[in-house]
Amino acid sequence: MQIIQLLLFLILFPLISAIVLLFAGKSFDTSWIVKISALGIGAVSLYLLAVGFDKGLITYAVSSGPVDLVMIIIELVIAVYLLYLGIRHKKYSAVILVLVQAALILWFEMTYGRHIELSYNLFFDQLSIIMALIVGIIGSLICVYSLGYMETYHQHHPEIKDRRRMFFFLLFAFLSAMFGLVFSNNLVWILFFWEITTFCSFVLIGYSQTEEATNNAFLALSMNLLGGVAFAAALIYIAAMDPSGRLLELNTLIHSGYVFAIIPAVLISFAGLTKAAQLPFSSWLLGAMVAPTPVSALLHSSTMVKAGVYIILRFAPVLTGTTEGLMIALVGGITFLLASCMAISQSNAKRVLAYSTIGNLGLIVACAGVGTYNLMWVAILLMIFHAVAKSLLFLCVGTVENRIGSRDIEDMGGLIERMPKLAVMMFIGMAGMFLAPFGMIISKWAAIEAFITAPFGLVFIVILAFGGSASLFFWCKWMGKIISVMRHQENLETGIRPEKWAVLYILTGLVVIVALIFPLISSALIEPFVMQIYGETTRLAQANITIMLLMLGLLIIMPFSMLFTGKAPRMAPPYMGGMTTEGGMKYTGSMGISHDLVLSNYYLKNYFGEEKLFMTGTLVCWGLILIALIMIVGVIL
Repeated sequence: MQIIQLLLFLILFPLISAIVLLFAGKSFDTSWIVKISALGIGAVSLYLLAVGFDKGLITYAVSSGPVDLVMIIIELVIAVYLLYLGIRHKKYSAVILVLVQAALILWFEMTYGRHIELSYNLFFDQLSIIMALIVGIIGSLICVYSLGYMETYHQHHPEIKDRRRMFFFLLFAFLSAMFGLVFSNNLVWILFFWEITTFCSFVLIGYSQTEEATNNAFLALSMNLLGGVAFAAALIYIAAMDPSGRLLELNTLIHSGYVFAIIPAVLISFAGLTKAAQLPFSSWLLGAMVAPTPVSALLHSSTMVKAGVYIILRFAPVLTGTTEGLMIALVGGITFLLASCMAISQSNAKRVLAYSTIGNLGLIVACAGVGTYNLMWVAILLMIFHAVAKSLLFLCVGTVENRIGSRDIEDMGGLIERMPKLAVMMFIGMAGMFLAPFGMIISKWAAIEAFITAPFGLVFIVILAFGGSASLFFWCKWMGKIISVMRHQENLETGIRPEKWAVLYILTGLVVIVALIFPLISSALIEPFVMQIYGETTRLAQANITIMLLMLGLLIIMPFSMLFTGKAPRMAPPYMGGMTTEGGMKYTGSMGISHDLVLSNYYLKNYFGEEKLFMTGTLVCWGLILIALIMIVGVIL
């Protein structure tokens, strides 16, 4: 099968599955459609890797005329629907942004679009493969996991209308849009798929149709539409500069030089900042946590937000060495630092994961904004490792919440006894985020080395050091809570659906496997891509690989060494200030009064609270974005 056929399959097959799921009768068992579709998408994604990893950049001629017409009709239908909902719910900021974006797209089509016929509308390279694997494997697994989760979700929330057919339709439509986005060479097509992901996110955040969910859905819609307006403005600028439309091909635009490319690069990177929930736009991602957990795992951690950093990575060669690129990089760096600090003050597990997501995406943006070849290598590694580990953690938290009825970290004490297998999976997922030899710490280590020679490198190294320390703090205290031992705990793992376990086992295995084979991932996919763009690349030294393998060996050996101590562990009552307890978690204080023992983490809200840090970050990042926009106005003038 030719690569172009694989690309078309990955774009169209999830859409066909979505339509079948939407219109399947109530008596029809849709679970098999989900499973077979997920298997097909995952298998073809892996096959694409097998046949295309060594091909380099390939562009494909696909007729755009009929496709453009269909896209315009769909965009207008979605715009009318969003206008209706915005007016109905009195969300007038969203209404205005929908009107502005629709007007810009219509202006583009009426003025330039009908005279432009692009030939090479699809393309394919190693970065496309990496994104396709993230979408195709992780996305498919999350869809399968959703089968069991949504059944339990509606059992626990009978007051919420069961709209599972619409839910799965949107999940698979979203996968189709993501494949379209990463394989499109036509910027007009990229914008179309970009907005489809925004629409899917909007509807899924508001799934429960509560007032909170509706408000948060419109917040996400408004902030992403702001980026969409900037994207549409970039298309108009490109078409005005080049009426032939050749620069609307992403690959051509990137190689057109600073004068032509910097303005659309900054405008589209601004759209990337909104999609990736960077400060000052991070609040939409936090609000999105009201959605069912698979939505958080798929759209708001593993894939949709990755579209934001993906598009900035595409423009990294244009941003390299520019003031505009430095401003975007500083926005990412400050977001990484402040989001990591704000995560310390959170006890809601999904908000901790959300802040961690925002922060790590910020680090990727910082690398892409500076844009040197070694930082491009780091950014892609970060994207891979973050997608795998964070999807696992979101799904684990969703499973825990279904079983214990809470997503509060303080309620997860003794999880190692109550849900031992799940606790181990969470532990591995967290280790994947910050412990050697897992990928995130390797990438951050490489980032420090790469920033040394970059412009303003010392600033980024300081940001990385303090942000990394904050990450260490909030992950460690959560891990400590999970593995704390408490008495008389009931096992709660019975009754979890088999497909949930299957997905969690696979994702746990992926976290470990990716850590094991990352040198192969680097040599087969990342290094050729970086070499193709920059003419030079980063290569892992043999000594570094040896050290990492030794660390991985120690991680594996240490737990098993507990089996050979020769002694059974001795359970002793906790000692609390002079009066040993007998049995339960109580102690006797003054006047002989019995008190419950309460063990709680530090959250340091006076130092790391959202109220203090969010406003500071918002003001600073808006200032940096305005400087970048002023710079491109200077280019125009």
